[in-house]
Order: sequence, then C-alpha cells, then structure tokens
Amino acid sequence: MSQEKYAENVEDGTLPKVETEKDVKDESVKWGYDLYPERRGENYKPSPLVKLMMNALKSSGCEIDIRRHISCEVCDVSVSGGYDPIFNQIVVCQNVARKEGYIQGVLAHEMIHMFDYCRNDLDFKNIDHLACTEIRAANLTHCSFLSACTQGDASPINIRQKHQECVKTKATRSVFAVRNVTPEEARAAVERVFPKCYADLEPVGRRIRRNSNDMHRAYFEGPLYGYDS
Repeated sequence: MSQEKYAENVEDGTLPKVETEKDVKDESVKWGYDLYPERRGENYKPSPLVKLMMNALKSSGCEIDIRRHISCEVCDVSVSGGYDPIFNQIVVCQNVARKEGYIQGVLAHEMIHMFDYCRNDLDFKNIDHLACTEIRAANLTHCSFLSACTQGDASPINIRQKHQECVKTKATRSVFAVRNVTPEEARAAVERVFPKCYADLEPVGRRIRRNSNDMHRAYFEGPLYGYDS
C-alpha cells in the first residue's frame, strides 16, 4: 500500500486495509489485466473497424499476429498507445487504455499507421510522411462531431467546416508529441500535406460518424474493395 493511500486512511480515522488475493485480482481487472495479454484478442473481435483494418493489412501482405504485433505495456499517462515501425508492433498502454472501447480505438488508430507503413513506404523520419499518417488516423478513427466539440473545434452550426480543423489539431498534437519540433513546425507539416492526406480514406472508405452504423457498413463493404478476412 502506498504512503499516499495510507495517509488518506489515517486522516479519515480508518486503519489501512490489508489487501487480500481478491483485492489484488480486482485491482488487476481495473488495470485491464483481463484484457492482456492472453485475452487481448477478445478486444478486436467485437469491433468492425478493427476487424476491417486487420483484413486490409492481411490483404496487403501484412497480416497481424495478435501475440507478435500487439504489445501491452505500462506507459506515461500522457499517451494511450503507439506504433513502433522498427519492430512493426502496436503498443497499447494498459494503464491508460483500460476499457474495451478505448482499446479498440487505440488499435484502430495505430493500425492506420501500420497500414500506411505496409502499403505506402512510410518513412517516419520524414516529418511530412509522419504528418500524413497522423492526419489519416485522426480523420478515419478520431474526429467526429462529439470529439470536435470536445476539442473546441466545432459547434452544431459550423460542424462541416470545422471537421478539418479537428483533424489538423489532432495530427499537429501527435506530430509535436513524437518529434523534436516546435508546435509551429508540426502545424506547418500538417498543412503541407493536408489536402492529399485528408482525402485519402483507404481502407475505411468513409469518415466514421459517432453513433452511426458507419463502422459496420465499412466492414461489410470491405470485400468489395479486396479486403477479405
């Protein structure tokens, strides 16, 4: 038990609680233990978007092996996941991404990067390449009306005009987070490649709207574009 927790118990007049085996197990569940690592495969099965991305990667010659290509690790709390092109591996931050839906979002986002690395000869050392894949990931898996409003980029009046700004904001933050550049340099890279990369909807084929059937439609239409399971 941490000193901070012990201090809280002393202040409210209670004795420190002795942790039982069940307590440890319950805490492990909160940390997402039941999702990692042996059971990590259960998280992609309910998600049509993740299944579509796995089919697209397989059809592109980059089939995912859940045990080999997905790593669950404890990370800094400022990040929820990442893609390591050297090991060709997606990292899911198990101390941040604890819920099923959150994990599925991380997987879908990082699989866009994996797809780009597989299909488009992506060079992560090239800031324009990095900006492009971050634009695509934000466009296809992150930005919706709700997330745009949360970021302060949209309102019911200007949603159509501001969706692009949501994508630019997310992509700029991502580039800035992983490269030793200023926010201005990160934004400049995003602006340089934005028109082309924003228009590239492969392999999803559409921008996913929150609380819609878009993910299911994209998954069922996948075979029409060569993305079979």
